[in-house]
Amino acid sequence: MSAQNSSAANLVLASGSAVRATLLRQAGIPFDVQNSQVDEDAIKERFADSNIDDLAIKLAAAKAVAVSTERPDAMVIGADQILSCEGARFDKPRDMAEARTNLKFFHGRTHRLHSGVVLAKSGAIIWHHSAHADLTMRAFSDGFLETYLATVGDKVLTSVGCYQLEGPGIQLFENISGDYFTILGLPLLPLLDELRRRKVVSQ
Repeated sequence: MSAQNSSAANLVLASGSAVRATLLRQAGIPFDVQNSQVDEDAIKERFADSNIDDLAIKLAAAKAVAVSTERPDAMVIGADQILSCEGARFDKPRDMAEARTNLKFFHGRTHRLHSGVVLAKSGAIIWHHSAHADLTMRAFSDGFLETYLATVGDKVLTSVGCYQLEGPGIQLFENISGDYFTILGLPLLPLLDELRRRKVVSQ
């Protein structure tokens, strides 16, 4: 799948995330998309005791390495994001009931998004970066929550936090501290800096 008109596809995004692809596309970066077949649950279980920032990097690295082994000609971007709140770790909700439960837990609390991004080449990690952002949800009513879920629908299941800031999800919050791109799951500025340094994109 080509995400941009690119005759020499030397950059590959190892992710099915439409948001990450959109960020790269809007930045004017030519790239291809190739999903990895990595078992994320197995990695999370294996490294359950890891620092959460480190776990985000491990997940991103597994994706990048898997795809770069298949595409040794390309530089591969792997990225992942984990949410933590008051000592608990959260994954994408499996269904609307779990999304509702998670949002009720997050409401009135501050949670942290941990985002990791990795570059791999020929099956080896050549660069990595992690960043986090803190987001505080307001104490919204049950009525607002139900309206929000009805408005957003199944899209709520595509995000670890059950929201997209670029949509109605922004109404869930009273305070946000951190880089916008990190919140979206791809620390874009350090990634672009490294791609320029490696002459993958124009300086």
